[in-house]
Amino acid sequence: MAYHHLALATRNIAAIHDFYEGVMGFDLVKVEVAPVMQGGWAKNFFYRMDDDDSSFVAFWELHDVPGTENFETNLSKAAGLPDPLNHIAFAVQSVAEFEERRTRWTTAGCDVMEVDHNWCRSIYTRDPNDNVVEFCLTTGSFTSDDRTRALTALTETTPNYSPPPAAMKQHKPAL
Repeated sequence: MAYHHLALATRNIAAIHDFYEGVMGFDLVKVEVAPVMQGGWAKNFFYRMDDDDSSFVAFWELHDVPGTENFETNLSKAAGLPDPLNHIAFAVQSVAEFEERRTRWTTAGCDVMEVDHNWCRSIYTRDPNDNVVEFCLTTGSFTSDDRTRALTALTETTPNYSPPPAAMKQHKPAL
């Protein structure tokens, strides 16, 4: 089962639109405009991630909603956690798509961090809400030893560190 959509609030829908449609390549396909129960009203913009209309990322633009004047859009900062523990990861299906996404980001002027996690490869940048976004390609398979290790970690009280990343590389903007 996959998730249908992730919905986040933003203070700058124009910048979000430029990034998620122009840079990420997602299509704006729907908006819902409605009153908010606490007062005020909102627009909820849905960006399609796949061609099958089953996966979306959505952004709320709030108007006159009480208590939202200075809300934090960065998920980690809003939760009081170190940045970037909370982040948004999108799947890619091939090395070619992974490389195309990286090139698209650097061409758009984004700083990109690439990490080979030994079982997946990831690229990271920031969106206009200051959230870390990731494209991730699974490169390995999961074994019964991986599951046993994960189950054991549920109750460990001292760290049993995983192997470090196989590689890390910073990609500067192409602009």
